Amino acid sequence: MAYRYLFEQMVRRELRQKYKGSALGVLWYLINPLVLMAAYYLMFGVIFEVGGQQHYPLFLLVGLIVWIFFSQAVMSAAPSLLEQGALVRKARFPRETIPASVVTVQLVTFVALIALLTPITIAIRGTLDVALVLLPLVLACLFAFVLGLALAVSILHAYFRDVAPILSAALLPWFFLSPIFFDPADLPRFSDEQALLFVLEWVNPVAPFIVAVRDVIYGGVVPEASVLAYVAVAGTLALAGGLALFRRMQGELAVVV
Repeated sequence: MAYRYLFEQMVRRELRQKYKGSALGVLWYLINPLVLMAAYYLMFGVIFEVGGQQHYPLFLLVGLIVWIFFSQAVMSAAPSLLEQGALVRKARFPRETIPASVVTVQLVTFVALIALLTPITIAIRGTLDVALVLLPLVLACLFAFVLGLALAVSILHAYFRDVAPILSAALLPWFFLSPIFFDPADLPRFSDEQALLFVLEWVNPVAPFIVAVRDVIYGGVVPEASVLAYVAVAGTLALAGGLALFRRMQGELAVVV
């Protein structure tokens, strides 16, 4: 807790810089997924008629905001150590504070969106379901997962500057392979496609998080036990692995940044 003040100041600074000079401020974080939702609803819900879910725009929006939090947090964290290179060279403090503050900024806007979206889904559904008590747990696991990846990506990019461009290129196909436009439960279960279905549902580490958040907020149901177990284990392993990698590689950080 000795560096709590430093962490809070980093978060405040990131928030100010993020929306500096913007008339709408944090509302841009809401406008972005709304615009994407409208575009993808037109494409998948109207033109190609992929989405058979009730209130498909809402179905899309929940998946989009989870993906946006994940992708923007990881991409913003990647160059964060280089951007704070002067501070890393001059001061002694836990270096993981830097990517953690970047992820926390994204978490603030993400939670604000969740807080706006949840009452809307409750009103549309017409029921206040007990599954909502699981939402803080699911979001905590998602935060741990994203933070772990952010720590790993930031320290790797500090040493190998190709990491961020590679990640940026990988996120586009990753986006379309994630269950944002479709529900994995609705996919046809043909025997010759089981391997592909397994990859979409379980090898893609973001997929169970999207499914879990969507089940709770959009569906008002408790996610399957396998999904809950996955997000808990993935969040724990990602955070532990990312922190271990960061601490192992940070020895020469002041030199490389």
